[in-house]
Amino acid sequence: MGENNNFEEQNKLPELKLDAKQAQGFLSFFKTLPHDPRAVRVFDRRDYYTVHAENATFIAKTYYHTTTALRQLGSGSNGLSSVSISKNMFETIARDLLLERTDHTLELYEGSGSNWKLVKSGTPGNLGSFEDVLFANNDMQDSPVVVALLLNFRENGCTVGLSYVDLTKRVLGLAEFLDDSHFTNVESALVALSCKECLLPMESGKSNDCRTLHDVLTKCGVMLTERKKNEFKTRDLVQDLGRLVKGPLEPVRDLVSGFEFAPGALGALLSYAELLADESNYGNYRIRKYNLDSYMRLDSAATRALNVLESKTDANKNFSLFGLMNRTCTAGMGKRLLHMWLKQPLLEVDAINSRLDLVQAFVDDTGLRQDLRQHLKRISDIERLMHIVEKGRAGLHHIVKLYQDGQSIIRLPYIKGALERYDGQFSSLIKEKYLEFLEVWTDDNHLNKFIALVETAVDLDQLDNGEYMISPGYEAALGALKAEQESLEHQIHNLHKQTASDLDLPLDKGLKLDKGTQYGHVFRITKKEEPKIRKKLTTQFIVLETRKDGVKFTNTKLKKLGDQYQKIVENYKSHQKELVSRVVQITATFSEVFEKLSGLLSEMDVLLSFADLASSCPTPYTRPDITPSDVGDIILEGSRHPCVEAQDWVNFIPNDCKLVRGKSWFQIITGPNMGGKSTFIRQIGVNILMAQVGSFIPCDKATISVRDCIFARVGAGDCQMRGVSTFMQEMLETASILKGATDRSLIIIDELGRGTSTYDGFGLAWAICEHLVRELKAPTLFATHFHELTALAHQKADQEPHAKQIVGVANYHVSAHIDSSNHKLTMLYKVEPGACDQSFGIHVAEFANFPENVVALAREKAAELEDFSPAAIISDDAREEIDTVVGSKRKRECNMDDMSKGAARAHRFLKDFSDLPLDTMDLKQALLQIGKLKDDLEKDAVNCHWLQQFF
Repeated sequence: MGENNNFEEQNKLPELKLDAKQAQGFLSFFKTLPHDPRAVRVFDRRDYYTVHAENATFIAKTYYHTTTALRQLGSGSNGLSSVSISKNMFETIARDLLLERTDHTLELYEGSGSNWKLVKSGTPGNLGSFEDVLFANNDMQDSPVVVALLLNFRENGCTVGLSYVDLTKRVLGLAEFLDDSHFTNVESALVALSCKECLLPMESGKSNDCRTLHDVLTKCGVMLTERKKNEFKTRDLVQDLGRLVKGPLEPVRDLVSGFEFAPGALGALLSYAELLADESNYGNYRIRKYNLDSYMRLDSAATRALNVLESKTDANKNFSLFGLMNRTCTAGMGKRLLHMWLKQPLLEVDAINSRLDLVQAFVDDTGLRQDLRQHLKRISDIERLMHIVEKGRAGLHHIVKLYQDGQSIIRLPYIKGALERYDGQFSSLIKEKYLEFLEVWTDDNHLNKFIALVETAVDLDQLDNGEYMISPGYEAALGALKAEQESLEHQIHNLHKQTASDLDLPLDKGLKLDKGTQYGHVFRITKKEEPKIRKKLTTQFIVLETRKDGVKFTNTKLKKLGDQYQKIVENYKSHQKELVSRVVQITATFSEVFEKLSGLLSEMDVLLSFADLASSCPTPYTRPDITPSDVGDIILEGSRHPCVEAQDWVNFIPNDCKLVRGKSWFQIITGPNMGGKSTFIRQIGVNILMAQVGSFIPCDKATISVRDCIFARVGAGDCQMRGVSTFMQEMLETASILKGATDRSLIIIDELGRGTSTYDGFGLAWAICEHLVRELKAPTLFATHFHELTALAHQKADQEPHAKQIVGVANYHVSAHIDSSNHKLTMLYKVEPGACDQSFGIHVAEFANFPENVVALAREKAAELEDFSPAAIISDDAREEIDTVVGSKRKRECNMDDMSKGAARAHRFLKDFSDLPLDTMDLKQALLQIGKLKDDLEKDAVNCHWLQQFF
């Protein structure tokens, strides 16, 4: 919310108006509520809402940005700080707490005095009855998922039993897998499932392992909910599932018996989400085994590094891949599917190609694409409407909306017609994927049956007046009530006419007939005409009230007819209500039809969205060639970063990337900061992800060997909030790469080792590179500022006879030009073969307008260090080679042995010096002792070049 909005909200804070008795009653009720630090409790006071105690302070600070919004309810030690909130503000808060944050639950109470009851509760994973508030005016971006985990630690790692429930789509899932100490698999499952909340047994928070798991939950933005251990039970689970799940019990029993720990987790979920308490769930759930290897795995670091999902800090929608690719035009359905696809890229070549074929059909045939998008724009959120219907919360307007989407005259036949006109190279695929399917689901046994139901049941003529009514002809009893109502209306009209004639007043202009809540049907005349008929009024009629707007009166006949009319109207209404709920129940039986239909339409929507993006970019996207993960290379010619090139101010310079097995499978990329290293390595990850989702990609030509996982370690943000330094975060993320990656993954590492001292950082970077090349053999892009790492490409096996051969390492650099006359630096943003031939840090500082004296001093110091850097870390052969590459003029008087002996001796000198009890020695004694230590060190330095530099 903008500051202005907040200010307005604050200025129109609803007034907290409770008399002393009400306040007292409320205070005594409030004290009885159990303590729950996570719950934000909101009290509905009809015209406005209130929150109290620490909740009030939290709301005031977080949403009003000031504590001046706080009011005191009651006095003295019994007082309760309170804040009032308007209806709009309540919706904003509910949306933020349940859809954005993951640290609070929300409860809504209704009542008065000391008598209040909980009417709605929701958590980020289980939105519960708040859905109506949250999505009244907004699309549902993502269907939240609650996960439960049951961990079993053994010597060889940890077996994880995982189960989840998607309450919107009514799906239950089970999975079981081994995991490492970093919970790599759990993390990728949480990301893939869009999990918002995780249940864990209560006692599990004690060990170190569980602290790591809590960190993973925090990293993925998942709320942790602890439940009693005895809720993770399997007793009666199969019977319970039998009531919830569609179809026979046997397959459910077989599925559950295949797991050891996941059923316990599922038991906890059923009781937490209270699925059995709601009969509308019975027979409406599906259950499936969730396989971690069905999709490309992405952890939270990779989704952040590749900007897959939107972030609140994005300057515009094209900053994220989701924002850029979301050209969907159905209401909500396509958006949710795209969200899911981006977190679940495909692994099977045929499945990826099937999506790419459809995208190509839509790219090639502009007319077809535009036609389909025009029709899809009119489709509302079928998935959500059916969810409301199945929950039994639907009204007639929901049913009519569904009808208008599926109505035979309006939407689907047009979509069908457009698809039938297509005769391009993929017409058989379009027939199989869409046309045959539409043929079945729109026939007289499916969608047409629903359309017939609505056309007989709903009074469609009334829709133009905004009235949603059951048609009187739908049922005999309703028709009879309608006829009776019309007959009474007719009798009342006749009585009106008769009375006007008796009183000798013009109809309507003189004698009006009013219908109000207080008296029902009454006659009314103006005060001006009252004297004319005063006599008749007092003798033949009953005067009800005299006001400025006239005199209201009635007689026994009108009263009798009015009362009968009112009774019939009430009967008609309640009968209507019964019939509406019957129509809603019948509509719920069409859930399978609508589920299939929404699936088909949202998939078509996303693929059309991909085609629209591919064709509408200034430089069109191309279709990648996909090969299985064990063959082929990753070759992207003229590749670009889709999000960066979409920014207005950017003129993007394309680059080639050729990751070739055995030649350049591992690429070390050097070059100046700001030269484009990070963008280059990220764009390769983004291109591969887009391709495996089934989209064209921003390249001139591309071949991609399918990757099962993308690991990205890019610029660790500090996590001091959790007591984790930048360097520690960097090491944790790298450790999860070393443990989780295989030769089928893609690894992207940017500037590793910068969070510690140069030598430590370099040592770690070298060791990690060597491990990745020798052991993991995964295609890797390693951007670094350690130029010495480029020597890895020249490492020979004969230096270490037992080590595995280092193959497939290639050096690349991002180029920059320095004008020798004025030291000016120009970034060229081209990635070229070979190592970078110099360091550019000082030029970049100049670029940032550092003061001239600082830059000059930096050049001086850098030259000194270049002269005396012990670069003996690299083998002699490799050094000769790298010396020619880097053109270094370093003096190398010290060898590694000399340096380490010297360093050990210097360390001993410092230790001896620090052990001197200087506080108890007099000055003469102290100087004597220090002189002796110095003389000894000087003697030992005679044979050590490295030590001599200190004298």
